[in-house]
Amino acid sequence: MAGRALITGVGGQDGALLARLLLDQGYEVAGIVRREPAAYAESLGELRAAIELVEADLLDRDSLVAALRATRPAEVYNLAAPSFVPRSWDEPILTAEFAAVGATAMLEAIREVDPSIRFYQASSSEIFGEPRETPQTEETAPSPLTPYGVAKTYAHFITSSYRRRYGMFTCCGILYNHESPLRPVDFLPRKVAHAAAAISLGVERELVLGDLSARRDWGYAGDYVRAMWLMLQHDEPGDYVVATGESHSVEELVACAFDAVSLDWRDHVRSDPALYRGSAELHDLVGDASKARRVLGWAPEVRLDELMRMMVEADRARLQDAENAAS
Repeated sequence: MAGRALITGVGGQDGALLARLLLDQGYEVAGIVRREPAAYAESLGELRAAIELVEADLLDRDSLVAALRATRPAEVYNLAAPSFVPRSWDEPILTAEFAAVGATAMLEAIREVDPSIRFYQASSSEIFGEPRETPQTEETAPSPLTPYGVAKTYAHFITSSYRRRYGMFTCCGILYNHESPLRPVDFLPRKVAHAAAAISLGVERELVLGDLSARRDWGYAGDYVRAMWLMLQHDEPGDYVVATGESHSVEELVACAFDAVSLDWRDHVRSDPALYRGSAELHDLVGDASKARRVLGWAPEVRLDELMRMMVEADRARLQDAENAAS
């Protein structure tokens, strides 16, 4: 149902990829931003000219009401929240405000302006914390451990509460780790991709990581934003796990990255126990996306080795461009 869509968090990885997907589908796309629109020129690149940026505060319901009235979307995708999980321990109040209160403020604004707007809430595998079963499905009981996971759990439940109480079309995507060349270097897969690229070009010599045996269910963010869109095109609202269903170790991810530049990772990567996350490390987070496959016809298309090659090649291009610009 191509029409108008509004995205919060449009300046992030998922926001930019979703905006591109919606534009390709023929949508008019608007994005909520907290700073001057000019500040998003770098993160959005060529998309900036195609997207209407509207200043609003996710914690201020009145400003969200104004943004909704100005843009008149048929679909709202709420992606705005602090996304670097370890940092949520440093900023637990801010995390709770944006991830939990912000989602509620948007739901209330939609209810006031136009309850027929279809709403997508970015949930997270972090709601499962130390899961009680593996793999996890939509029926797995949440047991979050981090401030980020707790806040996302609140947003997950309040979204379904509005669906039940007010009959609103609200969906939650329980997304597992998903990466792309747009990820900040704070995130492990991008850190690894950047290091492999830099080492292959002689810019760096060594990559130091924590526990190489830690495991995650990693997918390609471009595949995952397609699942978001499909949720709002379906006849009935619902919640969906979005994952590959495959668990890979950090060592496997590193091997894929260095294979992309024909290097043996063991010659360049060192594990430092001081960087281990200890009790903060989550285990057994693997998603079962059977419902999304069955109901939405969704399936991931990019394998881990393809994803890491894509990210390494993008970082090689960035580094070479920077070197050429400096010379």
